[in-house]
Amino acid sequence: MTQVSTMQGQTNNVAIGVMLMIGATVVFALQDGISRHLAGTYNTAMVLMVRYWFFAAFVVFLALRAPGGIRATARTDQLGLQIFRGVLLAAEVGVAVYGFTILGLIESQAVFICYPLLVAALSGPVLGESVGWRRWMAIGLGLIGVMIILQPGAAVFNPAAVIPFLSALMFAVYGLLTRYVARRDSTATSFFWTGIAGAVVTTSVGLWSWEPMLGGDWLWMGVLCVFGVLGHWLLIKCYEMAEASAVQPFAYFHLIWAALLGVWVFGEVIRDNVAIGAVIILAAGLFTLWRERAKG
Repeated sequence: MTQVSTMQGQTNNVAIGVMLMIGATVVFALQDGISRHLAGTYNTAMVLMVRYWFFAAFVVFLALRAPGGIRATARTDQLGLQIFRGVLLAAEVGVAVYGFTILGLIESQAVFICYPLLVAALSGPVLGESVGWRRWMAIGLGLIGVMIILQPGAAVFNPAAVIPFLSALMFAVYGLLTRYVARRDSTATSFFWTGIAGAVVTTSVGLWSWEPMLGGDWLWMGVLCVFGVLGHWLLIKCYEMAEASAVQPFAYFHLIWAALLGVWVFGEVIRDNVAIGAVIILAAGLFTLWRERAKG
């Protein structure tokens, strides 16, 4: 998933915002499933590259339609930071998709949902925000949930289970940097550089991994690209319609849809420790979001 800052001109229609957020989680879960299918057959870097080509074309299209065109949209005095954000998100998506092929959707998403807790933990050193003892307790509880899923002391521990945690950490840093650059840049500018920087870095890596695709898989690739754009659009509209604190808890529906896809389409099994750990992480994450809303 991609975080998008609250846009100017925001209304506060929570009901529509919630529906848009749930719609976005459905699209992102389907996107994850298609990514797992394609990356299980073709090189992950190539799949990511084609996906970002479409993403870049989308942000350029939006910039051309915006007042002032591409020049106004791309203008920023934080260019290095904007490029780093875009590269970091592209790398995070690559790590996440690779994790799907190794661990499956269920276990990957069960660990990944700890990213709001990582955002809360890192908001102090990165953004200078205050993190109270209640949120620190929630962060610690959430990390206990991650440990239950990973089972680091068990004889069956799979080191690859660390992959989705790395993805969550990268996404948390990306989210914090998005909040940081939003202090001086518009959402349109950040969105533009997310697509452009990601397309450049994925192309520089993915071209070396190019391989022919079957006709049917090109259809899946096209659906993946469309879903990527649709998911971003739903998320943008969601944050236009309602405050982030009101709709963010519903982002956890992503885990539910991913679990359903994992079981019904890919034949995955929900292990007891994964279910227990996921519930703990969900509870800790929802408490953290509630505390942020209460403080706000």
